[in-house]
Amino acid sequence: MAKTLSVGIIGAGGIARDAHLPNYLKYGDKVEIVAVCDVVKQKAEQLATDFNIPHVFSNYEEMFQEIELDAVSICTPNKFHYSSTIGALKAGCHVLCEKPPAMTAKEAEEMAAAAEKAGKILTYGFHFRHSPQVEVLKRFIDGGELGGIYAARVIAMRRRGIPGWGVFTNKELQGGGPLIDIGVHMLDTALYLMDYPEPDTVFGVTYQKLGTKKGVGLMGSWDWENFSVEDMARGMITFKNGASILLESAFAANIEKADEMNVTLMGDKGGADVFPLKIYQEKHDSLIDISPTYLPKQNYHELELKRFVEACLEGTAPISTPEQGVYLQRIINGLYESALKGEAIKISNSILV
Repeated sequence: MAKTLSVGIIGAGGIARDAHLPNYLKYGDKVEIVAVCDVVKQKAEQLATDFNIPHVFSNYEEMFQEIELDAVSICTPNKFHYSSTIGALKAGCHVLCEKPPAMTAKEAEEMAAAAEKAGKILTYGFHFRHSPQVEVLKRFIDGGELGGIYAARVIAMRRRGIPGWGVFTNKELQGGGPLIDIGVHMLDTALYLMDYPEPDTVFGVTYQKLGTKKGVGLMGSWDWENFSVEDMARGMITFKNGASILLESAFAANIEKADEMNVTLMGDKGGADVFPLKIYQEKHDSLIDISPTYLPKQNYHELELKRFVEACLEGTAPISTPEQGVYLQRIINGLYESALKGEAIKISNSILV
């Protein structure tokens, strides 16, 4: 194993600047940021100047030809996750790809196959898994405190939280709106805590009611005239083990709270809300609520990057796997297909996956 991890960054946007690079740099001699690549070369050059990165490229294929790298962070719009990841794996790099895995499940499947063929790590940027709430609850679940989890609710809702920057409202580049952007985080959190059951059937609906109108923006002004994604998605997912999830996700909805990101789990021995963490049980002929206290304060992205670096250098397994990425992508694309067709979709029969 290499003593120093040589890392390249593909995509010079906000997630690279605010999450990946600052946290890679916390590991000193263990990590060396060697190169940054972006199709807009000026953005890559600015990032390289700000973080003292020696090599700049506008084409990742050229980067892989000229620079020997051990690992890559994929920080591009969703449309380019697949091609960048495949290119990195073929170049012999470990890959941390931002969420969602891809635009389609077929792409996610090919990414997983490429990682296996290359013998390299492929993991995804589901940073909520690294929160103290999720880590504590996972220990309770593994200890049998909730029993068999058979139902969950997933909430990723904003009152007027359409991003006023980036390409989040561009369907061609992102594949969708709040479902694939913020809903995917809470959906992954629920699936992770449920031990990623195999999906069976999905039913979804999407709405575009507020995003195409000029209005108040709590996350900046958005381009409402070119808004091409849903502003709300709702759905139900059933699994082959009999469990189910109800999901709601919105960039903009007429609700009270500015935003809410949460997962609720229900098992036959207990239930839980994750954010904030509260566990519900019946013991000694009493209904009790448990609220763990003094949870450690930790930066989710920092722990995500730390675990990726350790996995690359020490050969430990990442907690987000390519196979889980495939299941998740099948669900996301199945929900979009269901909304398009107006009927429930059997995941195995979906044309979009």
